[in-house]
Amino acid sequence: MPDVYVAPVSLKCKICGGDIVNNYLAGTSVCANCGNRWAIADLFPDYAKYQRIIANITKANDIVESDNKAASANEAKLLFKTSVIECSKFNDPISSDLVRICEEGQKKADLLAIYAKGKGYFDKGSYNSALSTLSKAKGFRDSEAMIEICKEEIEKKRKKDIPWDVVFSIPLPAAVALFFREVCHWPWAVCILLFLLGSAGLGYVLYKGGVIEIIIKILSFLAAGPIITFSILAYAFHVPTAISVIVAIVAPIALFIVFAMFTEQLSVFTNKKN
Repeated sequence: MPDVYVAPVSLKCKICGGDIVNNYLAGTSVCANCGNRWAIADLFPDYAKYQRIIANITKANDIVESDNKAASANEAKLLFKTSVIECSKFNDPISSDLVRICEEGQKKADLLAIYAKGKGYFDKGSYNSALSTLSKAKGFRDSEAMIEICKEEIEKKRKKDIPWDVVFSIPLPAAVALFFREVCHWPWAVCILLFLLGSAGLGYVLYKGGVIEIIIKILSFLAAGPIITFSILAYAFHVPTAISVIVAIVAPIALFIVFAMFTEQLSVFTNKKN
């Protein structure tokens, strides 16, 4: 059970005069100085009127401390809000203390919602999403441990994907280098240096990951076919640059259209046969 000790405004220990702190969920009062204990009901004769509110707060706290579902976090927040509304009917130190407990509880319920979402990503192996989400709930339950595991798994995946990062880092710098070679007539040495620098830079970006990694991979995939086609036509068969460019662009599009039409016809034929 979480700590919910709150010092009343005016109560003092009858034995030593020390401040009394209340554990409202446990229903006990303790002197902070000498340690003597009392039942809160003995100090506040009308304490029974808070029983339903305290029961709701206790239930909400139990949810926050033990449940792992985002829906449960919403349930806990609703219980805390309801308790605050009910506390507003009483204008006394206890109701004010209970309202503060509810406000702290709502913050924990918010953390539970974030934690539950992050844990869902974690359990599915979506470590990047889990890391981003759990970082917003640091210190809540075992979020720190999961964050460290996410970092380790992300680093493992990065190292595993290095060969693919190298492959995807080639097409775009190659396209730029060929452009400066064929259009601007830059020396081969300069174009090769430009290609190497660009490939190294893109390789590092791909290694770091993120949204830009996806964009680069898509562009590289789309550029790979035309670049290979152009290189074969222009340098292996010495086809003029303009014609090589046109064929390199048109050929993949034409192949894609033919493949799509063939797939559609094959699907129609299969449906008729069935």
